[in-house]
Amino acid sequence: MEKYVIKGGTPLSGEVTISGAKNAVVAMIPAAILADGPCILENVPDISDVRIMIDILKQMDVEVYYKAPGILYINAEHINGTKVPYQLATKMRASYYFLGALLGKFRHAEVALPGGCHLGPRPIDQHQKGFEALGVQTEVKGGAVIADAKFLVGAPVFFDQVSVGATINVMLCACMADGITTIENVAKEPHIVDVANFLNSMGAKIKGAGTDTIKITGVSKLKGSVYSVIPDQIEAGTYMAMAAATKGDVLVKNVIPRHMECMTAKLLEMGVGVEEGDDQIRVYYKKRPKPTLVKTLPYPGFPTDMQPLITTLLTVADGNSTVTETIWDSRFKYTEELQKMGANITVNGKTAMVTGVDELYPAPLQATDLRAGAAMVIAGLMANGTTEITNIHYVERGYENLVEKITAIGGDIRKEGTN
Repeated sequence: MEKYVIKGGTPLSGEVTISGAKNAVVAMIPAAILADGPCILENVPDISDVRIMIDILKQMDVEVYYKAPGILYINAEHINGTKVPYQLATKMRASYYFLGALLGKFRHAEVALPGGCHLGPRPIDQHQKGFEALGVQTEVKGGAVIADAKFLVGAPVFFDQVSVGATINVMLCACMADGITTIENVAKEPHIVDVANFLNSMGAKIKGAGTDTIKITGVSKLKGSVYSVIPDQIEAGTYMAMAAATKGDVLVKNVIPRHMECMTAKLLEMGVGVEEGDDQIRVYYKKRPKPTLVKTLPYPGFPTDMQPLITTLLTVADGNSTVTETIWDSRFKYTEELQKMGANITVNGKTAMVTGVDELYPAPLQATDLRAGAAMVIAGLMANGTTEITNIHYVERGYENLVEKITAIGGDIRKEGTN
């Protein structure tokens, strides 16, 4: 079993460069199926979710390879079939984007129900509602979603709740439907806009991404494209929290500061030093952080994926903080790991009360999901002594070169063991 071994207690200092956005690229890779020619994606992070996506495409006879580090070539002109390999699909949540892409291209798709991190129920009812509005019949059979349409016809779609996955999936499907699709109550995250921009670079006609309503005029074909993925908002937030939590001074490079306003505002509120540049943010420790209130909300609110990161920082704040999770039911599982380190956290339903302690102490930890795993790494870097973290396969789903990046800014972390 692989694990991280961390010797903490050292302030981090230096520069770290943020990779391409995981949540964008895992939708863009299936989206390339829609094109009649090759697509080239730049700034692609080398993470396990991307590797699974590549394996899926290869098993479907799609030509896919790296032209250079971070530059992925995809040519789906000779794709074989509309059924995604079951075992691979169950390894990650974003595999459901193959539904929208295959429906848009071939009017048929069979994809296993999504896997990934265990954060509570992951219903796909809003995806199905959107597909069915466009003329798709869907059923869940044998652990997979089977979707079929004789015709795709543009239609109004209203989501009962904001869903990033459903927004992207219906976008993928609708861009090659006949007529106009208007999707309301959509997600507005930066990666939604990035996926829409990628589709538009292929010849799609999508307007309104990043607002409450997306309007899509269907086209009969899409062409290949060269496109660069935006920086990863959550990875940037991870290193920002890490800098403050280790009493460090880190310049986080290749970021879009506007995407980071939720984290920046909270850090400033806590008394952490933050300086913004055009495409970089410096985060530095000034004094013991002040407590604050955090409530997760859809973008532009505070992201649920950053909640474990800032909660870890709050464990050493000077007072009582309240963290409310409104997105995922099981997001607070990781707090039991922090309690092993001496954190004072009481969870009641969707709310965590955090009373700051003077310091965290080393302990054996396990990652319970992707962002919880990143929080465990931050906690290990905070604690004086040696901390070991297992289940690190969760962390490697979303962080490129984590060990190398932390080592470069002075952290003592290594990876041990074998798969």
